[in-house]
Amino acid sequence: MLFANISVLDENFSVQTGKYVATEGTRIAWIGDAPPANRDYGRVYNGQNKLLMPGFFNAHSHLPMSLLRGYGENLALDAWLKTRIFPFEAKLTADDIYYGTMLSIAEMLRFGVVAASDMYYFCEAMARAVLESGVKANLSRGVSCFDERGYYDLPACRENRHLLEEFDGAGEGRLLIDFALHAEYTNTERVIREFAAELRERGARVQVHVSETKKEHEECKARHDGRTPVQYLSDLGVFDKPAVAAHCVHLEDGDFALLRAKNVTVATCPKSNMKLASGVADAPRILREGVNLALGTDGAASNNNLNMFEEIKFFALVQKCFHADPALIAPDEALRAATVAGARAQGRMESGLLKTGYTADLIVVDLSAPYLQPPTDLPRHLLYAACGTDVVLTMVDGRVLYENGDFPTLDLEKITRAARAAQERILLELN
Repeated sequence: MLFANISVLDENFSVQTGKYVATEGTRIAWIGDAPPANRDYGRVYNGQNKLLMPGFFNAHSHLPMSLLRGYGENLALDAWLKTRIFPFEAKLTADDIYYGTMLSIAEMLRFGVVAASDMYYFCEAMARAVLESGVKANLSRGVSCFDERGYYDLPACRENRHLLEEFDGAGEGRLLIDFALHAEYTNTERVIREFAAELRERGARVQVHVSETKKEHEECKARHDGRTPVQYLSDLGVFDKPAVAAHCVHLEDGDFALLRAKNVTVATCPKSNMKLASGVADAPRILREGVNLALGTDGAASNNNLNMFEEIKFFALVQKCFHADPALIAPDEALRAATVAGARAQGRMESGLLKTGYTADLIVVDLSAPYLQPPTDLPRHLLYAACGTDVVLTMVDGRVLYENGDFPTLDLEKITRAARAAQERILLELN
């Protein structure tokens, strides 16, 4: 495919106009001021009034939670989990998980998201949705245990091994399997130690919730001789392999250097954290300390949508307000967090940039809307003015998965009908 005469968001997150970008197979094969000579790339896409940019990488999500959208509003995290989320999730079946995942995939593609890092369960059903739809994902089965069992005694241990053996690298590398520890506060020390040992043995990446609320953070310190969740999990070996630590709202001085030294990515989820009143992650300091900072939406139950254009806008605005500094966050910092930083977190080292040789995970943004005029500063327009609905094409590994309302790999009517039926059934059972 050849994108002709199109503006591009280049690898430095600056806008260049009048470019020609060709994809070949799964890769970006050409970026230039003219089309490549003596090559026929098949379809030619008219780039007039359009911007080509890297797709978004959602660094923390719970895709099946689209089924819980609008359920559990106006509650603090503890009450939200215990009175709404956990009882609903206990009723979910593998089919429910499949259709909830598919519904979220459709939403992500609509908003230009090409990949997600996800922690949930019934992951085989999720893997089927990922492979059928054509998106990318790092899936992980969350581990929680409150009793005396060890990690090796848990069904999650067996499921993790099965997922790793059967699905890691499936779909020509689109699907990767991580391991996931739900959090410090939802597991015993024995489980966490054995989980960390399994990580080292299997060489898996890890996803974990860290310091999402002040209560979680302080209670961890009270339980573990003053150690923060970052320090405690590091001591037990959880960060001995590349990790994504979601939220990290309540970090302390020693945590930042430890995260950097251990090659941990922080996945900040500003909309979810604001909605649940969990607080605001100190993004400027995370960046200053040299920690890889990526953006996630969290699940649709605590965010209500998976719109990464909203996420980057909230990400920038909340930091300005919280720190009383209008110079925070620069457009390139926000756009980097939503793209290449998330790709790096997933171990996809040749993804997330518009660069020759990188994977063709690309989106086209329509620049013709009145709120994007005049085109004074397009990177800032992307940050503050653009909407997710301005995405008119989403491509993953060189394959168009969304274009102008059409989802070539998805039966959206069937998916929506099944998702509605699943939610209705569960709500009747709960009542």
